Amino acid sequence: MTALRHLLAILLLPVVAAIVVPQWILRSFHAADSRWPADSALGPVARLLGALLVLAGVALVGWCIALFARVGKGTLAPWDPTSRLVAVGPYRYTRNPMITGVAATLAGQALLSGSRWLAFWFLTFVVINHGYFILSEEPGLEARFGEDYRAYKREVPRWIPRPPTKGSES
Repeated sequence: MTALRHLLAILLLPVVAAIVVPQWILRSFHAADSRWPADSALGPVARLLGALLVLAGVALVGWCIALFARVGKGTLAPWDPTSRLVAVGPYRYTRNPMITGVAATLAGQALLSGSRWLAFWFLTFVVINHGYFILSEEPGLEARFGEDYRAYKREVPRWIPRPPTKGSES
């Protein structure tokens, strides 16, 4: 596994979704978009929450990428997937923490900027990924990992985290 393969996957997937597209949206729709009014009491709170979401999202994505490399022996890219099922760290609580991290980053950017267009991109990103995971990713994981993935799927929710069940604590 080369660093170049990881870099390419990172640049093409989370960087495009969480940096390139939002910057394009902000530049393209600035005049037609809403922003937090200077006198709004909600603005500073929303910006603080947005900054926290961006930091948490970036940290979560970084953690997931490291787990894919170290534990899964692969990348986050569908064309260069992991060779081992990753079910540790944040993957004990939700099956898709990397997408959750990118979504948190997008929601944070929408709150930071007060941009309705970024909020729309966040929702679009979530809907596209939900469909992708149901129609492609999960069937592919079942085909690659068989009963191990089916058991993991029964224990760990797709999106909304919950504590692991008593038998999966180890």
